[in-house]
Amino acid sequence: MNEFIEHFRFAQPQWLLLLLPLVVLLLLRRGRGAEAALSFSSLSILVSLGGKVRRTAFSIGVPLLMLALIPAILGMARPVWRNEYQARTASGIDIVVALDVSLSMSIDDFFRPDGRPLRRMDAAKAVVRDFIQGRPDDRIGLVIYSGQPYISGPITLDHEWLLKKLKEVRLDILEEQGTAIGSAIAASADKLNARDSKSRIIVLITDGASNSGKLSPVEAAELSKKLGIKIYTVAIGTKEGRVSRGIQRFPRQEFDLPTLRKIASLTGAEHYWAQNVAELADTFETIDRLEKSESEPNTVIDDTELFTWFVAAAGLMALFGALVLILNPPPSP
Repeated sequence: MNEFIEHFRFAQPQWLLLLLPLVVLLLLRRGRGAEAALSFSSLSILVSLGGKVRRTAFSIGVPLLMLALIPAILGMARPVWRNEYQARTASGIDIVVALDVSLSMSIDDFFRPDGRPLRRMDAAKAVVRDFIQGRPDDRIGLVIYSGQPYISGPITLDHEWLLKKLKEVRLDILEEQGTAIGSAIAASADKLNARDSKSRIIVLITDGASNSGKLSPVEAAELSKKLGIKIYTVAIGTKEGRVSRGIQRFPRQEFDLPTLRKIASLTGAEHYWAQNVAELADTFETIDRLEKSESEPNTVIDDTELFTWFVAAAGLMALFGALVLILNPPPSP
């Protein structure tokens, strides 16, 4: 019943006013009429003198003809089954998230609320997921990289599909090892440059210094600046977190903070260093506030016309009433 109330509508309800005179007409028909001029104690003698009066036509046929007007009037009021949708319109801000998937992202120097260790990759994916879900009107794309970049998904408003691609990201997804930050920036900028939008942004997440690729990070940032693309850089990892000897022969602090700051500064953006889950979440909340998207809601109304059912019902009732009158005509005077 609640679903019926929510979806059923009359597109032209002004026609329903015709029901008022119809109700008056039905009430007048049920009235007794004028009193007889002559009174008889019994009419049985008079009835026996003539043919038996056929009352079926008047007791069924005429009321059906009158009642057929009700669905006819309802059909004129255009009953519809209405569904309303909020149309997705792009805000004009296009974003590419460039996510480092090198082996060092397996370091578990982050911690869950219950104190258990958490890998950098898992922490980054969780925060990126929330970031995507919080910007439903922005076109967002995903680039993953290690020794070379890989465009995981196009820039899209279909965030459910994008989140599915993010969920599939794992550390061994790319064969080439290393951290090619310059190449990742170039691949992200190339995707953004192909679009005509008022604002284009790269959010670069890394826990390492650039050690692969033919293009240096600063050179890639300068090219991005010429294209009007801002690059927010996010270094992820603690001071104590180090690359193990199984990954790098001479362990050292992974990321290159001066270079990451310069990339952000060149393009008019900001640099952040997240050393725990809370700081990482705050970083993305800050980026979300700095790059606020505005989009006017657009409601789409989808009406399924139902008037044919009412018109058909009126036609059947009128046809049946007419057949009753034809098959049971009133007696001739």
